Amino acid sequence: MLPFRQTFKDQLPLYVFVAVLFLVGVLFGALMVNALSLEQQQDLAGYLDHFFVNLHEGSEGAAPVSFGSVASLHLKWIGLIFLLGLSVVGLPGILVLDFLKGVLIGFAVGYMVGQYSWKGLLFALVSVAPQNVLGIPVLMMCSVAGIAFSLYIIRYRLLTQRGGKVTQPFTAYLTTTCIMAVLMLVVASFETWISPELMRWVAPMLLPDGSF
Repeated sequence: MLPFRQTFKDQLPLYVFVAVLFLVGVLFGALMVNALSLEQQQDLAGYLDHFFVNLHEGSEGAAPVSFGSVASLHLKWIGLIFLLGLSVVGLPGILVLDFLKGVLIGFAVGYMVGQYSWKGLLFALVSVAPQNVLGIPVLMMCSVAGIAFSLYIIRYRLLTQRGGKVTQPFTAYLTTTCIMAVLMLVVASFETWISPELMRWVAPMLLPDGSF
């Protein structure tokens, strides 16, 4: 426990930086909603109305995706961060992924709130927020671990030329990534079996007029 606390304390500036970058992405994504053209807004509104009807009626069009596909998507995201962290040139890529994740969440929540007001906020809370309560910290920990490993390579292998041992930092990095991958399976489980039921509970409130 003590090594973890010390590591967290040492990496706290990185956690703050990644968190701020993510929040900037969320804000940017929410602002992107205002940049949509009228035609794009109408297309999205039509798609969501159709989705809510299918979700309420339990039709095939609203059937939840499989656990395998959801888990695969999350694990690919974790794996990409891990691979980017192994190289110095991949460090900016980790930051881009964190920003992009924030943009996606900000856009989804911003559009739902803008289109459906408090009902949209409620739907966003049950469809986006639950899995991300764990998912976002997991991605942040993976990102910080990747950034820290890249900085270690830069500091000890490139700048000082001291040739510091890379085995222990790499082992710690790999272990952290594996633990986060297991936690992502928990996120995928929630997203596959719990979130759809929560969305189905809220969907009737957002049905287009005359559909309920």
